Amino acid sequence: MGRAGRRALVGGAVLVGCLAVGAEAQAEPQGTVGLTIGAAGRGLDRKIWDQTVFHLGLRGDVLFGRSKVTDFGVGPYAEVMTHAFDEVQFGAGVSTLFPVLQALPLVVSVGGYGRYAPMQGLEPGVAGALFWGSRSYNFHASYVMAFGLLAQFRYGLGPSRETSIVIGAQLDLVALSLPFQLLFNAIRGGSRDTRPVR
Repeated sequence: MGRAGRRALVGGAVLVGCLAVGAEAQAEPQGTVGLTIGAAGRGLDRKIWDQTVFHLGLRGDVLFGRSKVTDFGVGPYAEVMTHAFDEVQFGAGVSTLFPVLQALPLVVSVGGYGRYAPMQGLEPGVAGALFWGSRSYNFHASYVMAFGLLAQFRYGLGPSRETSIVIGAQLDLVALSLPFQLLFNAIRGGSRDTRPVR
């Protein structure tokens, strides 16, 4: 092999090495917390949608394995909610993000929950949820804002045989707090960085 051939071989090896090092992707966890608000159809003794009640809750998750908006993600979720303010439910499980559309992915969740109502006491149950909405990938921080539609089916395993179907919206908690943050900073007089130089 001549001198030119050796140079081409060494140059090719260096190029492949640089591409291999430069192509390394780092998947960072991405979390979100949202306010869930809507309607719940609930029933006892396995009656489906016996009455329609108000639903309000908090729901958060952390997804792992994503390094761009087209990646799948999986991770834990946790939630606390109430239906008609006469019960409280708290639960946790696993969420999986499916990037069906780049700007509007689907997040499917399954898990368990506990339901406490004064008349029935504490009862266990299983739940499934589907979120569809805006949830991209944040390249600069580990928090990502999410807004969208939420549907859940909840199946109680206790003596009341409670079931509920939730249809509502999930609104990002950080985005909802922005007006209050602006008002607080305006009352406080802004930061030192925004004060005029004298």
